[in-house]
Amino acid sequence: MSGADSEAAENGTLDRESHGDESLAEARYGPVWVLFGDRGGRYPDGNSLLVVGERETLIVDPALGVIPRRAKLPQVHRVLNSHCHEDHIAGNHLFPGVPWHLHEADLPGITSLDAMMAIYGMDDATDAFFRKALEEQFHYTPRPDALPFRGGDRFDLGGVTLEVVHTPGHTRGHCCFRIEWLEGGRRRRLLYLGDIELSSFGPYYGDAWSDLADFERTLRHVRSIEADWYATFHHIGVVEGRTAFLTRLERFAGVIDRREARLLEYLREPHTLDEVVAHRFVYRPGDPVPFADAVERRSMAQHIARLLDAGRLREAPQGRYQAARQPDPSPGSSAGS
Repeated sequence: MSGADSEAAENGTLDRESHGDESLAEARYGPVWVLFGDRGGRYPDGNSLLVVGERETLIVDPALGVIPRRAKLPQVHRVLNSHCHEDHIAGNHLFPGVPWHLHEADLPGITSLDAMMAIYGMDDATDAFFRKALEEQFHYTPRPDALPFRGGDRFDLGGVTLEVVHTPGHTRGHCCFRIEWLEGGRRRRLLYLGDIELSSFGPYYGDAWSDLADFERTLRHVRSIEADWYATFHHIGVVEGRTAFLTRLERFAGVIDRREARLLEYLREPHTLDEVVAHRFVYRPGDPVPFADAVERRSMAQHIARLLDAGRLREAPQGRYQAARQPDPSPGSSAGS
């Protein structure tokens, strides 16, 4: 879904520039430029932010779409990454002479390729394939001197501030960035959501450094953050206004419950985890994703573990799982009693 262009067109306050290629479309929100990636920031590309202050300019999550723009960008003083995944750091190598900043929990991933691969936790065959993709397609460049930040840290660029909001789940160190400035005496805010992408795919928590429970806590937290605009790295682009944001957020978060409901329905008959993986609950059956089995295994294992804890699943013979039979209503009880 290429939602970025339609969202931007609906926002009457922005200045939009086109360079003859939709992948180079841009939108301005005060001091924040959204640099849209190819097809609305669809993977492997994404939507990057350029934040221009009176003293400093920083770039957030420089994606593949930044590469053809490099010569037209102003001087950049810092690179901030919302987390350490391949598509979010694909343009970091364009800025070797400035500091790179990541949350301390994800910082190891930018220091070496081995540490980067540990974030994913892939099997040997997929690991070899993905290492090559990281270096050749995503321009992975290790940076041992990258600098850590924490939730609550602020970057004062002069007339505009960026505050780090730690939002783990997608990775341990995933962060949102709350950007604030004054415009006509009024305080304006843009919340950059990173990979809380508000898409129909739903939350991704299938890597070794992902956590479903953390992601659910994060979704509850970001629901409380007020802003004028909400920007995503993939697909949607920019959502204007809290009402539209909450509508999209509820639909995005609801994918977790829908996956779990489908899993419980499937486990009305006993199945092994291997069978659950093959059935597919995150990706569609037949999707040509080389790491799909690993993602399904980690994602569904988290659902199975909490359903066991809640008594909604039981362990069956031969390493299988089955939905627990719910107790029948007590005699005499009814909806009308």
